[in-house]
Amino acid sequence: MATVQEKLTESLEALKAYQDAHSDNLVIQGAETLGRTHTERLVNSGYLQMVVKGWYIPSQPGSEGDSTVWYVSYWSFVVAYLNKKFGGRWCLSPELSLYFYSGKTVVPRQLIVRSESGTNNILNLPFGTSILDIKASVPQTVYRETRYGVRLYPLELALLMVGPDYYRRDALEARTCLATLREVAPLMAVAIDGGHSTRAGRVAGALRSIGREEMADELLRTMRQVGYQVKEENPFEENVRMERFGMSPYASRIRLMWMKMREVVLRELHMEPVHREAAEVLAMMDETYVKDSYNSLSIEGYKITEGLLERVRRGDWDPEKDEEDKERRNALAARGYYQAYQLLKESVASALAGEDAGEMYAKGHQAWHLQLFEPCVRTGIIKASDLLGYRRHQVYIRNSMHVPLNPEAVLDAMETLGALMKEEESALVRAVLGHFFYVYIHPYMDGNGRTARFVMNSQLVTGGYPWVVVPVERRQEYMAALEKASVEEEIGDFARFVGRLMAH
Repeated sequence: MATVQEKLTESLEALKAYQDAHSDNLVIQGAETLGRTHTERLVNSGYLQMVVKGWYIPSQPGSEGDSTVWYVSYWSFVVAYLNKKFGGRWCLSPELSLYFYSGKTVVPRQLIVRSESGTNNILNLPFGTSILDIKASVPQTVYRETRYGVRLYPLELALLMVGPDYYRRDALEARTCLATLREVAPLMAVAIDGGHSTRAGRVAGALRSIGREEMADELLRTMRQVGYQVKEENPFEENVRMERFGMSPYASRIRLMWMKMREVVLRELHMEPVHREAAEVLAMMDETYVKDSYNSLSIEGYKITEGLLERVRRGDWDPEKDEEDKERRNALAARGYYQAYQLLKESVASALAGEDAGEMYAKGHQAWHLQLFEPCVRTGIIKASDLLGYRRHQVYIRNSMHVPLNPEAVLDAMETLGALMKEEESALVRAVLGHFFYVYIHPYMDGNGRTARFVMNSQLVTGGYPWVVVPVERRQEYMAALEKASVEEEIGDFARFVGRLMAH
């Protein structure tokens, strides 16, 4: 008779076989997919979680209550569920379509879906999310995005169909989408074919508001030439003129967020810089090293003692000769932090000697990150090639509604961040927003938080401000402020958090 463990192994093999045959499908539709016995066994052991009756997603035992499992599977579930319910005749609302086109990666609280077979009902989903499917027409042409298969209004039609309140309520998303347009002709064709003269006037006003006068003029001129009376209307509450257009939505979004957030940082932080000689700054970094590394590593979940940090700093840690050191994860992290800190000091010294601080970031951040994991390379745990360039896989932040950018978007986003760091005059803005956007993009599979704190402090000390140690005891407050900035695009809490640490 098979043991409990043998039965569970059999069920896990059935799950794996299904996923292998369905491109690592993250969604199990109905108990009949794997068989009722396998399904019940996997649910009871924690390897499957029920989303709604008859729908399951893979998980790990002990992950109950962890929202990460749900956010990882969210779009896969949505598409599978809606395809099953509506047979492919559905799409997101114009507003939610622009949400997607704008590069917003936060899992929406409520997904609004249109279908001619809609029921006008709300389906409640885990962690306060839901789907509202409304009985409404679907565009003749629906764009199916490539990553998940989400069905969207075509970009140009969505810009026309959203109401004026959308441009006020979701101004960032609207500006991002308008900035990504490479030509106005497709938008004109949709407006003319649909007879959308009033809506065309609104989009023309929105284009002019962000600095795309030529597009606005061409849209109005063409509509009038074919017989429409069009009155231009600016739906935005304020004009935000952009200098660069046609970029990826991620690049445009980050640039717009920076423009909005920098004003908040400047309003919240008033500390005057103090001139310090380079030797004094570097000595201060040496004095702060143990406290900083202890807290920074502890925030990331490493079990670090000050004794271990002193041992690493003295050079008493040797993984090539000491097998215990080779196997000690915490010691590897401590040694990597020490090496990265020494390289950071060299970068700071260069900036204090005259190198532009934004340029220091652009040139240094990848090298700082690499040093964090160099001991793992030396001991054979990680291949050096795995650390070259930015991540090539999706990453998730535990229990966060913010999903970092997809791998294909990271390079554009990081190049934009580098440009913004070099363009920004305020060291305080570079410090706060440099840190925030580093974790917002999450360019690496690991080490993003530590590197982001290096980015922040390198900008502070080269700008005449103190080095900030984020205490592990305030981790929850720190993470909550970053989460609010990522999900709600409100940087005030994080700016004030940094300000309070600077004041001590």
